[in-house]
Amino acid sequence: MRIYRKEGDQVQLIAFPDEHVQRGDYLLIEDPGLAKGLLVQVIDLQYANVPGILEDILRDVMTDGELSGEDMDPLNISSEVDALKDTRLAVCKIRGTITGEKDLSPTTSWLPSRTSSRIRAYPINRLIMNGGKRPLTVGHNDGDPVQIDAGGLDGSLNIITGRKGTGKSHLAKLLLLSMAGLGAPCIVLDVNGEYVNLHKSRDGRLSTSRLTVLAPRSGINFALAKLGFRTMAGVLSNALDLPATSSKVFSTIWRDLESKGDLTLPNLTQTVQSWSCHESVREALISRLQVLLESGLFYDETNPLTEEKILHAIDGGGILVVNLKNQSHTVRRIIVEIFLGELTKILSSNWLRAAFLFAEEAHLYLKDTYWDDIITRMRHIGLFTTFITNQPDTVQETIYRQADNVFIFNFTNDHDIETIGKVAKSDSETIRSLIRGTPARRCLLLGNVVHDLPLMVDIEALDVRTMGETRLFFS
Repeated sequence: MRIYRKEGDQVQLIAFPDEHVQRGDYLLIEDPGLAKGLLVQVIDLQYANVPGILEDILRDVMTDGELSGEDMDPLNISSEVDALKDTRLAVCKIRGTITGEKDLSPTTSWLPSRTSSRIRAYPINRLIMNGGKRPLTVGHNDGDPVQIDAGGLDGSLNIITGRKGTGKSHLAKLLLLSMAGLGAPCIVLDVNGEYVNLHKSRDGRLSTSRLTVLAPRSGINFALAKLGFRTMAGVLSNALDLPATSSKVFSTIWRDLESKGDLTLPNLTQTVQSWSCHESVREALISRLQVLLESGLFYDETNPLTEEKILHAIDGGGILVVNLKNQSHTVRRIIVEIFLGELTKILSSNWLRAAFLFAEEAHLYLKDTYWDDIITRMRHIGLFTTFITNQPDTVQETIYRQADNVFIFNFTNDHDIETIGKVAKSDSETIRSLIRGTPARRCLLLGNVVHDLPLMVDIEALDVRTMGETRLFFS
């Protein structure tokens, strides 16, 4: 390869037909005279636009098969012309300067020599795992295994997004099992019931993963007194949209019943009906309490789910799957709000150093009014969230701006690409160029886990019952 020209933060390289290069590859342009190299990434491949090539191609098409006889080419010119036709132009983004093979600096204030520089493929894993202590294999890049440091997910907000069927949930399960294998406490909000068999291999063998699955009427039932006022007030306000005026009355009634030791959902409903307040306030409270009664989440308060039970399920690398399959939108929001309240108690009490929350199909229960607060507040108490969604425009822009890592699968919709490109830790041109036309299970990694060096990865296969595949009629 040879340097052709530089424009802004782009370098264009000439790649000859016998040189293998593809989008996403990292190349090092070494300058022997300076003992350093320019690290660039290929974001697009084009044909070299050599004068006269179009005319020659048209002549070949017009005369192909029409002329008889033997071709005479004593100077072997035709082979060189054919090579020129297949010569490519690699459009590359400059990522920084490498010195000593592993030391990367963002300095780009110099240019390598056009005549004496040498261009070679650069094994980007040297930089990604530079000093990493907890290797986590996520897949392969051009046949070479790719590992990230699990520490890049610690303390981070992560987003996994892409079209349906491209491998979002597959990557989420890989990260989940890997983090649990390193002893990290993990909770999954599972909308489609596709995480419930992660403790089984494809042939039915049980793995070493410690998995607990809970669902409404199958382990998820609560007692009001155990949940506490703060959690229930959050449920009514955030999940059921209770007005502020009614919330004040609810607080007074709650404190009254709590002092009497008679705090149950039926008693709370009965007290509201006889409480002296405005009729609109009473109706607002009764309608919300009726939703709670009909949800089936408070049907048996003799053996309620408590923060102690949640802690036991996830401590030491356990995985707690909250199965939300076949539940209404309202019930999902209630459960999510309660679990967030319980996790807040656990982490605020320092029973756990931290926990990792995987929110599958997050767009189905994201709510603008409180998720942003959750992201900001819970990072300080040690709850680190991974959103998985195929609708990136449903996630608030403020959440994207706080994201430490973004894992992007294939998109074809320009609006989705622009949504991510405006806020992700990379320029929109790189994102747009690399994710278009990528096959399933091929992912663009951005953020802390790759030291802000965009990387294309073919995601590792899993020997577990992932259950996330699309069910087809024609097998």
